Amino acid sequence: MSTRWKLAITADYANPDGSTIYGDIGLDTLAEHGIDWSLVGAAGRDLTPEELEGFDALFLLSGTPFGRAQLEGVTTLKHVARFGAGFDAVDLEACDERGIIVTNAPTGLRVPMAHTALTFLFALAHSLLPKDRLVRQAQWDRKAEYRGPGLASATVGVIGLGGIGREIVSQLRALDLDVIAWNRSPRPEFCAEAGIEQLELDEVIARSDYLIITVAANSETRHLIGQRELALMKDTAFLINIARGAVVDEPALITALQDGAIAGAGLDVFEVEPLPADSPLIALENVVLAPHALCWTADFAAATGGEALAEIRAVAAGESPRNIVNSPRSASGEGSGR
Repeated sequence: MSTRWKLAITADYANPDGSTIYGDIGLDTLAEHGIDWSLVGAAGRDLTPEELEGFDALFLLSGTPFGRAQLEGVTTLKHVARFGAGFDAVDLEACDERGIIVTNAPTGLRVPMAHTALTFLFALAHSLLPKDRLVRQAQWDRKAEYRGPGLASATVGVIGLGGIGREIVSQLRALDLDVIAWNRSPRPEFCAEAGIEQLELDEVIARSDYLIITVAANSETRHLIGQRELALMKDTAFLINIARGAVVDEPALITALQDGAIAGAGLDVFEVEPLPADSPLIALENVVLAPHALCWTADFAAATGGEALAEIRAVAAGESPRNIVNSPRSASGEGSGR
């Protein structure tokens, strides 16, 4: 490399010493590959074009919005890399128009995300949180009130058969659980191999005792689960959302939980994050909550960090990265073909 590649890293989740909210993800290894990095931005505000001009690439550690406003007048940026699978906060069309490659890192978090779904599943099936409270409040005499519905005869529905959804199905089937699924496109080979049925969305919702949401967030999946869909669920069923908050109509979900229209929920994501302190969800005893971080483990950080940095190194070296999620135009105005 004749000149060193300049990488901007969002400062909301990183520190000057190279540590991040996820732990050590290997930022100190970039220098040996001819990449110099600096922190840009600050928590609580959007990035500005002035901060990004002069950088070859941007590493988005969080879901901070990134679009036309951030790109106005920026001439040097060639690559936007996301830590993790989600890229719903990135304006892909704006990046396409400017020939900017956008990559994500979806592989390393598939197993941790599957374990996240299983954590919610077992917690709800065994009434873990109510039983935890009973011990803390010295109310052992009430334990018979919280036996939990269990899983032995349950049907688990999985909404979305992307990489994470398929991993969840595989782990559920390894536990010999009955699984059904919905996906926007047919997955006959995977379903046959896994021994599950792929059904219409309404049927999966209506038949499931536990409904796991793992679709990507986009305009087509916004409020995919709304008042109508929640009304299709059994009143004994539980909803688990590990996708994005916008996939579920949160006010409708709160009403269903308060009215007993469904039995409970496990939620790692919300329509507004952080979850407002006055959200009715916080007071509900039939809900297990996590701060969009239940999959954050040492394994998750190492695998996802390694994958994201590999994409950054590839683009810096003039190579084609593995996980391009957009179609950036070339200098001639045509798509990249990637």
